[in-house]
Amino acid sequence: MCLVVSPVTEKITSLQNPRVKQLVRLRERRERDELSLFLVEGYREVRRALEKNIALRELYFCPDWFLGENEPALIEQARAAGAQLFELSKDAFAKVAYRERPDGLLAVVPQWKRSLADLAVAGLGEAGPGPATPATGKAPFLLVCESIEKPGNLGTILRSADAAGCDALILCDAVTDLFNPNVVRASTGVLFSVPVVVSDTATVHAWLKQKGIRTAATTPHTPNLYTQTDLRGPLAVVMGSEQYGLSAFWMKNADVLVRIPMAGQADSLNVAMATIITLFEAVRQRNG
Repeated sequence: MCLVVSPVTEKITSLQNPRVKQLVRLRERRERDELSLFLVEGYREVRRALEKNIALRELYFCPDWFLGENEPALIEQARAAGAQLFELSKDAFAKVAYRERPDGLLAVVPQWKRSLADLAVAGLGEAGPGPATPATGKAPFLLVCESIEKPGNLGTILRSADAAGCDALILCDAVTDLFNPNVVRASTGVLFSVPVVVSDTATVHAWLKQKGIRTAATTPHTPNLYTQTDLRGPLAVVMGSEQYGLSAFWMKNADVLVRIPMAGQADSLNVAMATIITLFEAVRQRNG
């Protein structure tokens, strides 16, 4: 494939190039946190970042790995938005990619942090860095997740929150790094459209109370079926970790406990699956 992109800062072929080594190191959380950067790999993910006006610091590309014909236009869009462009050889790109089958696009993006104060829940308007809180005019609809451990689950939960129209995702006592490459990949770039706040459980609970947002915590240890519980109005659905479920704090302090009925031997579902089921029951009720 012939591709002409200008201006390209340089073409990199050596696997020992300092930029190649830096990209490999950015797979590690310590390096990401020290530099406040993270990696975004893939055409769809880079496109969604640009659509949400997320600043790309650098964009690395390799025509030998392209899967379609739209990559040049996306690269030009990134250049126009201020990204530095670097072309990599096929071997160099294979070294920095974390996908088994790369598609030839990898961006370096600054991290952002937002607080609960940045979520303008009362008016649901834009505030703070990163993706904007949508001004829906409807009752607040939030997803709260406590101590999610697996990056793939967190990415899927982000997709679920986006699909259900949640105003924000709040991570309590976070275990998994939000900017883990596998979170970005599993979210398919939805990370750029769902506002996310990381905080501690007690602070989040106090903030929800202060805002008048009711909490519905999911657990198998309650008689209340999720389909028979009122999930309308200002609401935060609260999900627990994969291994331990919700902490004693949420079990004691949530406004209501709900469960998904289980007909087989398993007593619980994967947290990402349980999140999808609960959120869309809330969507059904709220749209009704």
